[in-house]
Amino acid sequence: MKFEYLLFNLIVTVGPVVSQFNRHIKQISQWRLKLLINGIVMIPYIIWDVLVTGSHWHFNEAYTLDFRLFGLPIGEWLFFITVPFGCLLVWETLLDAKLSTRLRALRYVRTILYVAVPIGIWVFSTGKQYTGLVLCCIGLIGLTDTLLRTELLLRLKTYIYLGIVAGLILIFNGYLTARPVVLYGEAYQMGYRILTIPVEDFGYGFTLMLFNVILYEKLRTAQ
Repeated sequence: MKFEYLLFNLIVTVGPVVSQFNRHIKQISQWRLKLLINGIVMIPYIIWDVLVTGSHWHFNEAYTLDFRLFGLPIGEWLFFITVPFGCLLVWETLLDAKLSTRLRALRYVRTILYVAVPIGIWVFSTGKQYTGLVLCCIGLIGLTDTLLRTELLLRLKTYIYLGIVAGLILIFNGYLTARPVVLYGEAYQMGYRILTIPVEDFGYGFTLMLFNVILYEKLRTAQ
């Protein structure tokens, strides 16, 4: 079905829509702020997407509409709104104060992540460009968390959240890669997969969701 990727995004929105009938979630949802943040974070990812579509990956015409905007199907544009929006709702439901406590044992995580930037640049130069870009983004997560002083990488809550995101990647990204809606240029990645999902997709998904959460926490507390 050529509208299958579009249908995928509609299915993803079911959870957030239904959640608005839950009084507690509706009170904390701040959907306007979330959509603003989704729109901001998607800008560099859309640029990345546009530049590498046709090499690092491409979209199966059997499952996507013929119309393209800057070479990307509408379903891909919606992906950067529907999925991060739903994940931000998941983040907000993890409200236990104990989960937000900063743990001293995690204080070196950001320092370790910084090293991913030069490693990513080197990997990119070897031709494994998708792998290298993901590693650079992982390093930038540590830098952004430090500069904005959100301290997310020091919280247990963040790692529980990433565990949930990993499960969602297995479900939703697994669907997109198994059909396959998205096809990959193997030369630009390491070639290791978890089921049908390139390992780089997990790093891509983690950074996309963490950038959204970091910016959300910064702007939410500034209001």
